[in-house]
Amino acid sequence: MIKRYRQIVFLVCFCMAVPVAAFAEHGLAVDPMDCLGCHRETISAEKFAASPHGKNGCTSCHLEITDLLRHMTGKTKKQEVNCARCHGKEQTEYATSIHSKKGVGCTGCHSDIHGITVPQNQKKAILVKCSSCHSKEKGFINSVHGAAVMAGSKDAPDCSNCHGLHDIKKVLDPSTNEGRAFHTSVCIKCHADEAMMKRSHVSTTAVETYLESYHGKGYRLGFPERAAGCSDCHTAHTILPKDDPASSINPKNAATVCSKCHKNATPLFAKYYAHGSHSDRGKYPVLYWTFLGMTGLLVGTFAVFWVHTLLWMFRGFAENREKHDALAAGKGHHVPEGNKLYARFQKRHIFLHLTVIVSFLGLSLTGLPLKFSDQAWAKSLMSLYGGVHNAGLIHRGCAILTFYYFLGALLMSIDYLFIRKDIKGTFLQRLFGPDSLIPNLRDLKDVIAMVRWFLYKGEKPTFERWTYWEKFDFIAVFWGMFAIGGSGLMLWFPQFFGHFLPGWVMNVATIIHSDEALLATGFIFTVHFFNTHGRPEKFPMDFVIFNGQMTKEEFIEERGDQWKRYEEQGITEKFRIARPTGYLYDFFFKGFGFVALFTGLTLVFFMLYAFISK
Repeated sequence: MIKRYRQIVFLVCFCMAVPVAAFAEHGLAVDPMDCLGCHRETISAEKFAASPHGKNGCTSCHLEITDLLRHMTGKTKKQEVNCARCHGKEQTEYATSIHSKKGVGCTGCHSDIHGITVPQNQKKAILVKCSSCHSKEKGFINSVHGAAVMAGSKDAPDCSNCHGLHDIKKVLDPSTNEGRAFHTSVCIKCHADEAMMKRSHVSTTAVETYLESYHGKGYRLGFPERAAGCSDCHTAHTILPKDDPASSINPKNAATVCSKCHKNATPLFAKYYAHGSHSDRGKYPVLYWTFLGMTGLLVGTFAVFWVHTLLWMFRGFAENREKHDALAAGKGHHVPEGNKLYARFQKRHIFLHLTVIVSFLGLSLTGLPLKFSDQAWAKSLMSLYGGVHNAGLIHRGCAILTFYYFLGALLMSIDYLFIRKDIKGTFLQRLFGPDSLIPNLRDLKDVIAMVRWFLYKGEKPTFERWTYWEKFDFIAVFWGMFAIGGSGLMLWFPQFFGHFLPGWVMNVATIIHSDEALLATGFIFTVHFFNTHGRPEKFPMDFVIFNGQMTKEEFIEERGDQWKRYEEQGITEKFRIARPTGYLYDFFFKGFGFVALFTGLTLVFFMLYAFISK
């Protein structure tokens, strides 16, 4: 009571000398020293003067106090300070934050508001302050990030680098796109900064290798809800070095982490290279040599067949001109009854080829967006499918069709080699005979003759039932099933193969599957399309694979030796077709063929654009 009495006496004496109303009339704040006369026990004058608020008067914040006597006698009640009057930007951010929704005000973090100072190490101050409430995340202080912050690193992240300073949003459910993306995007923000990573002695390939993985491609395409993000493996806060026994990525703990998504994951499965780089020969030699081998296969195959295609294209145009000139001069080659139809393919062959087209286009349309996940067209295609998960279901469905037609090819091969009675000869005669799709010496002679024709050094060769490029396509199915099919099964069922194969085999399978698929799509949509539809004498489409029919003139022109053999055997009429397919049939399947053709060419354009734009 005595203290209170002295304060009132002081106030009355002061007001007699300088009326308080005079300050209010001129819009002036009450002198802080007047306030400290009463509040000096709770507020340090020195700290307040040194704080950022020290240049302001007390009534700059406490606007309601304009009459000290009314304030001291309790007639003016102190109201909650509105920090937004000066800190508008921060208030705007805070208004939608989780702190605002939870009722944590400015003083919840800035507790000593009168003695507030700008810390020398702001990152450390933020970390300590956040940890005082978020005890569950206190492990962050001992993590590689937290330890670096406490040691004074300016690059290491504090809590605000991931969650924001004032606009702290609620961490969304990781089952949603936004929630899952957060667990990766905040990490990429720093780890993609190569200069920062070099200063901190951290691998600069972490982001690149992640984005090239299946998980990263799902994130990049905009559908991260089913893809593992950075924090799923490294945790969000307790990020520790790999050799730390408590680290989530320590070899002893890796299988447990993998099993969160891959049930029954084994320690062998966990040997997968999460950030393996095929360009790092020293650290990942298996990946390096696998990639080098696949690249050599790609370059070599395309080099040979694209040169073959260009030479054929030029020579084919010249041949068409020669035929046109010969017809104009009345010297054209005439085939008697040249419009008669003959069977080249049976219904089972046509059905199997349709299966190949559907499965191949489906695999290409769903696989290429993953291969080129950084492209806008890839994201558009994935959105059309409804996400990476749906694309994966379509891809696997088409893979089942692939196994089906491969099985069909095997059964037909067994039937041809061992069962059919209409083909004479021993096993070797069947295997290398004129009706076989196995390459033989005749094909080598045809290749040489074809090249000589390209170079105007000889006549165009006449072919038997199968040309050397058709046999190559047939053999490619078996190689493709071994390379694409085998690697695809590993990637489809990684947990199964992880029981007896180390996880890094999946890295190898990814390289093989990706590059072999690129080889297959590039070859089919350029070389095969030209050989079948694009060559001058067939452009724009050879319809024989859809109706199985060809005219006598085409038969003799394209496969003269086969026709000659049939004539010698007297079986030409055995393949005669009485009438062509109907108009509706032709309309439907020609439409289907052109859609398939232009779809493939469009994908070629997208692939070329992706390579050029990198």
